[in-house]
Amino acid sequence: MSSNMRGLTVFIADIRNCRVRELEEKRINKEMANIRAKFKDGNLNGYQKKKYVCKLLYMYILGWDIDFGHMEAVNLISSNKYSEKQIGYLGVTLLMHENNDLARLVINSIRKDLEELNEIYNCLALHAIANIGGREMAESLSFDVHRLLISPNSKSFVKKKAALTLLRLYRKHPDVIPATDWAERIIVLMDDTDLGVTLCVTSLVMALAQDNLEAYLGCYAKAVDRLTKIIVDKEYSLDYVYYKVPIPWLQIKLLRLLQYYPAPDDRNIRNKLHNVLQTIINNSQDAPKNVQHANAQNAVLFEAINLAIHLDCESQIVNQAAVLLGRFITSKETNVRYLGLETMSHLAACVDSLEPIKKHQDTILLSLKDKDISVRRRGLDLLYSMCDVTNAKAIVTELLRYLNIADYALREEMVLKIAILTERFATEYQWYVDIILQLLSTAGDHVGEVVWYRVVQIVVNNEELQEYAARTVLIHLRSPSCHENLVKVGGYILGEFGILIANISGASPMEQFNTLQSKFGMCSQPTKALLLTTYLKFINIFPEIKGEILSVFNRYRHVLDSELQQRAAEYMAIATMPADDLLQTVCEEMPPFPERESALLSRLHQKQSDTEDKRTWVIGGKDINKDRDTVRFSTLGSRSNSTDSKSKNETVSNGNNNNGNGELDFLHDLEGLDLSGQNGHATTSKPLPAGFITPGSERWFGKLLYNMEGVLFVDSQLQIGIKSEYHGHLGRFALYFKNKTQTTITSFTTVIEHVKNLLITTPQQPATLISPSGQIQQLFHIECQNLFNETPNIRISFISGTLHTIVLKLPIVLTKFMEPIELNGPEFFTRWKQIGGGSREKQTILQSNVPIDLQGLHSMISGFRYGILKGVDPNPYNIVGAGVLHTAQGGMIGCLMRLEPNVEAQMYRLTVRTTNESVTNKICVLMEPQLTNNSS
Repeated sequence: MSSNMRGLTVFIADIRNCRVRELEEKRINKEMANIRAKFKDGNLNGYQKKKYVCKLLYMYILGWDIDFGHMEAVNLISSNKYSEKQIGYLGVTLLMHENNDLARLVINSIRKDLEELNEIYNCLALHAIANIGGREMAESLSFDVHRLLISPNSKSFVKKKAALTLLRLYRKHPDVIPATDWAERIIVLMDDTDLGVTLCVTSLVMALAQDNLEAYLGCYAKAVDRLTKIIVDKEYSLDYVYYKVPIPWLQIKLLRLLQYYPAPDDRNIRNKLHNVLQTIINNSQDAPKNVQHANAQNAVLFEAINLAIHLDCESQIVNQAAVLLGRFITSKETNVRYLGLETMSHLAACVDSLEPIKKHQDTILLSLKDKDISVRRRGLDLLYSMCDVTNAKAIVTELLRYLNIADYALREEMVLKIAILTERFATEYQWYVDIILQLLSTAGDHVGEVVWYRVVQIVVNNEELQEYAARTVLIHLRSPSCHENLVKVGGYILGEFGILIANISGASPMEQFNTLQSKFGMCSQPTKALLLTTYLKFINIFPEIKGEILSVFNRYRHVLDSELQQRAAEYMAIATMPADDLLQTVCEEMPPFPERESALLSRLHQKQSDTEDKRTWVIGGKDINKDRDTVRFSTLGSRSNSTDSKSKNETVSNGNNNNGNGELDFLHDLEGLDLSGQNGHATTSKPLPAGFITPGSERWFGKLLYNMEGVLFVDSQLQIGIKSEYHGHLGRFALYFKNKTQTTITSFTTVIEHVKNLLITTPQQPATLISPSGQIQQLFHIECQNLFNETPNIRISFISGTLHTIVLKLPIVLTKFMEPIELNGPEFFTRWKQIGGGSREKQTILQSNVPIDLQGLHSMISGFRYGILKGVDPNPYNIVGAGVLHTAQGGMIGCLMRLEPNVEAQMYRLTVRTTNESVTNKICVLMEPQLTNNSS
């Protein structure tokens, strides 16, 4: 840059030659005056503006205030020369903050550069947006940034910068970014062939998914698939191998992303994850070649262990990891010890049994004396998480001992954790009181108000604790070095329960008063106010020391502090009244506090959230994390075996056309289905509302209710066929997808929405590409667990120029799980009578919209899985059928039907009887529309 601008080179040399600040300031002022004069005169060409703006930027970087030249920098952005535009953007980025009024002037120029076909200009604009990042800029330009990100014409390096720019804008102004609307399109980019793009998009998805779990559910399967390709299949570019570890940054982000969601139900996904995690564990056994290799390997390993703990803390992989963690916390490397302690804290926060962790208790206690404060902090977290009734006394005692020498940065957190552990795992009230009072004596400066409030609440609510607490606190108050927080606790407890120890030697009323009064002079105003209230209570319960206390009240009636003066005056007036009624009313014993959650926990969690990044677990026991997960995942519902989920309760499927086991042999003839000549419609790439079904798709749905194969959908992009077979409560079907375009379809995914009591899984890895005029098939397994009312929807997304989304109803209904049976006349009528009428029978008279085809009727009834019984009905035109509906958990349900067609009148009378009322109604609902419009 400076080689083309000799004046800038000379100026920089002059500044460097200045030996003292005065000379530098003189040279700077001279140059500023010159530049100001040049700008004022105007008539500068682009080169001159660039040179002078560069000089201003150099001065700014040196720390000098620059209050002019901003408009010149803004004007340079509009230049058609790259060097001038670059300096303009640099000037705007450095000299303007997000609330600068001049920032509004550059929005249109930035938008113009975002719309340019020049990738370099795109990148300069993205840099400026990310660095300035004001709300107005986010509102005006976020959609342009998103367009660059999703555009198929954008270069990889532009997509990377666009993703990171959106991430920056979302972190600063999350309400401006329509995260849920963009979810599907952003998730698709995780399949990008460029690992750099995948890395940047994954960073963006991680931030968006934390706040929009349901909308970004589809990232789960893509993360698993990408991890499988990198770790198991070793599909990656050598450019991204860092010291023999393939793209560790992406691995870590994907492993962390998976921890935002509950463990998957789909066996295929679980198996993939198990293979990924096991491979990472196995790879960690290799001796690292150097420090960089060890760092990358350990970073991936610890994140994998965290994911394994999140998925199933009792799994075999976690057991292996527990052994590794025991070795890591004794490592000589500080980073390894830190990660080992943190990961073991995660394990302790989730596992049912703490015994494997307790084996390392001595080592963990030693970590409190580590030379690195971050390791000491992680050791404290782990001790807090692994504490239970069996080891509470040992851990609390050790923490109290360490508290005396602990760093000041750790002491407040240690006090909170000691107080919580003492309260949570105390088996003896005396031990609780001893520990808390010792804590107040040892670290009084670091004991917040919330700690001694909680002590008072527990003592007041537990009658058997009150006498011991009063006696013990009096002993502590007599210590020469008694902290003010202990005086507060002592004043409150003795004022309420001092009467319980008044007859004990050394605890007479006068001795209690003298002990408190000896601390009075050194206390702050709020503590003195509390002690004055205690003295008033002493007058009520110990009238024999009234004179000594009144002298104190009288003295403090004349102090300058208004609060103390008012209290002393009012208490004096109450105590000197002829009657004691008001005194006794005012000084009544405090009632028990209402039971509520300890404020210590909320204070501790607030402290953690103030200082730490978002994590998927909190320091503490399993119960805390279980409740937290319940709240986090409450919006997700139950996922039905998803391998790639895009919305609430969805199951993904899509894949290859053979699994090597002959499962798809019966599907091969599906490729011969005649899907030509069908008129379709274009799908939309806009966000789809809940319950949306692609318009026009119902035309194929009705016939497939009683046919096992046929066309499911056709439009200008895609042809979809289906073939299925059912046996009892089990079934399987294949979907056939054909690309009708002359371009490759990419990012192809299918998602099946979860339906209660209907389990749909896919045994194969999805295929994401369909070549021009090519086809793929995908197999699904179905299990009818119990009666279900809804029809599952399949959501198909793909990119063919733009993002297309198709939502279809799958022809999976109750009747598919019926098995036809053969009955003779007497058997049929016997069962007909056994079922009876009433709610188990439904009879409907229908008007057909088309001429009745008797042969077609037989095919339809057979398609609804009824066995047609011949010779049962005396009228040969009537159709009688029988079948048994199979469910895995609800047993078998008998189904009988009789259809009486009137060909001349084009009418039917349909009678259905089943052993279940809801099944009767459901069968009628399915059959009636098909009979009305029968074109079989």
